[in-house]
Amino acid sequence: MRLVRKEDITQPFDSGRGEKVYEMLGAPEAIGGAVHHSFSHVVIAPGCASRPHYHPVAEETYYMLRGEGRMLVDGKEIRLVPGDALLILPPEVHQIFNDTDADIEFIAVCAPAWEPTNSVYLD
Repeated sequence: MRLVRKEDITQPFDSGRGEKVYEMLGAPEAIGGAVHHSFSHVVIAPGCASRPHYHPVAEETYYMLRGEGRMLVDGKEIRLVPGDALLILPPEVHQIFNDTDADIEFIAVCAPAWEPTNSVYLD
């Protein structure tokens, strides 16, 4: 069992592009040793975006908590608002943009558990 709060993550992954990933549960033993899924809380600052990428193996679901994001998935654009869940299948290329004046926040769940080798960045 592992209980964690976002506030417990003192060193989130910072992409250097206005995106912070609070990896709360995942494959490394230090964050639970999960095999079948991982769980992250992501915050993207106004005017920023994630890097365009795809996952060769993992399915990924975004669940919007706060704000409105513009999402590109394989060249198709959609808007995500709180309460929306989006399934991204391998190898769909995806990127989320925050073109508003407030942070956006969402949960990202990957199955199997995300590992650095399961992201291919296209920039």
